[in-house]
Amino acid sequence: MKKSVYFILIIALLLPAAIFAAGAKEQAVDETKPVTIVYWTHDDAARTKLENELIEKFQAANPHITVERSTRSAQKQIELVQTAFAANEGPDMFNLPIENQYAYITNGRVAPIDYVAAGFKSKQDMLDKYMDGILDTVTVDGEVYGLPLELTNWAIYVNKKVFASAGLDAEKDYPKTWEQMADVSEKLVIRDGDILVRRGFDFRYPYYLIMFVPMVEQLGGSLLSADGKKAIINDDAWIKALTFMQEWGPLGRNLGSTTYQAPRYLFNADNNDIAMAHTGLYQEGRMKTENPKFFESDDWMVVPFPVFENAVKDVASAYYGHFFMVNADSDPAVQKATWKLIGFLLSHGEDYLTRGGNLIQPTKALLASDTLKNMPYSEVFINDMARANMVYYGSDSAEIQTQIRNAVESVMLSGESPQKALATLRSAVQEIIDERH
Repeated sequence: MKKSVYFILIIALLLPAAIFAAGAKEQAVDETKPVTIVYWTHDDAARTKLENELIEKFQAANPHITVERSTRSAQKQIELVQTAFAANEGPDMFNLPIENQYAYITNGRVAPIDYVAAGFKSKQDMLDKYMDGILDTVTVDGEVYGLPLELTNWAIYVNKKVFASAGLDAEKDYPKTWEQMADVSEKLVIRDGDILVRRGFDFRYPYYLIMFVPMVEQLGGSLLSADGKKAIINDDAWIKALTFMQEWGPLGRNLGSTTYQAPRYLFNADNNDIAMAHTGLYQEGRMKTENPKFFESDDWMVVPFPVFENAVKDVASAYYGHFFMVNADSDPAVQKATWKLIGFLLSHGEDYLTRGGNLIQPTKALLASDTLKNMPYSEVFINDMARANMVYYGSDSAEIQTQIRNAVESVMLSGESPQKALATLRSAVQEIIDERH
């Protein structure tokens, strides 16, 4: 398989840290010298407001530390961080979804946590404060490389008014299965010729590891074998899932497509152009900011991730984490200051939940709090997480997701048969994992 530009950049970002990272933890650090922390993150108006407040307090308490925070879209953040590290110009501090971030650990580009600087007595003190096993995701050879900004899963937001306009009662008629999702969406769509003016639902393109792989798992398939050496398990499951996507798209029932704006960006406006959106608890915070009247109304609700009628497993949309990580090539004094900043920010977990975009930090204290339990529809997300798997992550996860995207979009947009798309997908993913082994 011809190497993509993406894969070449991943290899490029691997090389320098292997040379320079060794022994960095043992360097003496002057903790009083002026330092600047360059912090890159994704857009979120509520979190930006909160973090700007917290950073102002942090800088007042630590006048020798300056924080330069900048934001961009979630997808642009993934691309920009990758490109910057490949050029050895990565930020001091950044966060990404774990499936896009794990390669920075395995390639030696990020530094292990400085537990004391981050505000813990020890590694064990830190582990005791988090949900059991959650930091295993960012642990390699006994070292922990990141702290979670958020643990996120997605459920289905429903606009009750759009349902009512089509003669449906959202409370009774919301889709419990994918087959119902297609049929209900057919009743909800408004078309101008072949153009969808209003969609019932549409998928979270291009996050196929989070939303499409669980659909395959519902049918008894899996991405990899248990030992991780064989790609694409259970052809029937994959073909059924790809066939469903083909029928969903513009060459089938024309219910949605990758070419339209993401539903989560439309839902809050309540403009009669989307009935359902697949998104996280954080959507509530954005809704409250962008359209408080809609948020305070009884015109929306959240329901669980559907399953196929003939599902053999009850699997919800995968959950994932965004982790704060620190560039291993940053000056040691900057690294220490950055872990201090991260610890300070994350010590405000309830603020992130209530004022910072409804983000759930997976600490034992927050997960047991009344604050979380009393948030609208939080029980839907908690229950869905209990029937979900962590998203597939690894040094090859982003490249594998690209191959799944190619398969899904080839059947949806180009009319390729699910069987042919599956054969191409299997070959591509098998080659990726063979290179790893």
